[in-house]
Amino acid sequence: MTKGQVSKRMEGLDFARALAMFGMFVVNFGVITGADGNGPTWLIGVQNLFQGRASAIFVILAGLGIALMTAKARATESPFLKQQNRKTLWKRALFLFVLGMILYAVGWSGDILHYYGVYMLIASFFIVSSSTTIMLLTSALLVTAQTFQIIFNYMAGWDPDQFLLEYLDFWTVEGFLRNLFFNGYHPVLPWFCFFFIGLILGRLDLTDATVRKKLLIAGFSITVLTEILSKILINVTTKSLLDTDSAWFLFETGPIPPNVLYIVSNTATALIVIVVSLYIAEKFAENGLIRAIIQTGQLTLTHYVSHVFLGIGILIVFHRLEHQTIAFSLLYACLFFIGSMLFSVLWRRKYNRGPIEIIMRKVTK
Repeated sequence: MTKGQVSKRMEGLDFARALAMFGMFVVNFGVITGADGNGPTWLIGVQNLFQGRASAIFVILAGLGIALMTAKARATESPFLKQQNRKTLWKRALFLFVLGMILYAVGWSGDILHYYGVYMLIASFFIVSSSTTIMLLTSALLVTAQTFQIIFNYMAGWDPDQFLLEYLDFWTVEGFLRNLFFNGYHPVLPWFCFFFIGLILGRLDLTDATVRKKLLIAGFSITVLTEILSKILINVTTKSLLDTDSAWFLFETGPIPPNVLYIVSNTATALIVIVVSLYIAEKFAENGLIRAIIQTGQLTLTHYVSHVFLGIGILIVFHRLEHQTIAFSLLYACLFFIGSMLFSVLWRRKYNRGPIEIIMRKVTK
């Protein structure tokens, strides 16, 4: 693989990161402004397209990035490189965990960074494991997570009057661990499956046209089949076996709860987005808009933090945190993303990495 090919592959992943970031803006600003369900059906449908899928793409890309970073350690089987990579991952995991907890402490209960830190810590012990081992562990995690969702109370810890907005005992040991591993926004069980899948994808030659074609076909096929299966199972089981809520809980492909069908469907969607992003980055890399999106994807950690402090801060100043419409939240997400793109283009004229990315590199060096 040539240096140019690697560069193009990385830019394709950056493009995908930017798309995932935009999706997170759409979802998060919709929740923050109280806009969910407040709009015409077609706009609700547009917003629902991003629910759970944007974050899943992000986590898969994170795992993919770790696989690329540790490729030399796997190829050489060097104990020194393996330990060196692990130490780097441990430092970055701690940085992300602490940063995420700071965001949570200032009121951002939808934080994903502290989960990222834990994902990265766990992944550090599997950087040289075989793909077969990782697939088996992924399957085991899926089954375990689905079983726990059935056995235990998935609503535990959440304020019944503000479900998914207020976690009552987050700052207790029991509540924190329950939120982290079981029923938070992105619990380790089963969200770490996305990270595992990223580790496997990162071992493939994504510059190979045949590999891409297979991934694209698999992505489309699995997405369609899973969504059809979900509708069939809900329809069949509600006729005699289950009530509507129970069937939805077990077979819906939305992010709450993150059941087996959700993980499978959203993994397939991520494959489509990643492969298409690779094609776009290669064919239109010199296009000004595409380059701006790629550069935005290179600063996603900075933009994630800024959308909490700056994005929500603006909403607070203009008293737009409650009872807004989906049209407003979507427009705001688009405008904030455009602002992020502009910042990225200007910043990248002088620096290779974003402000928060630079801090992370220096702290974890």
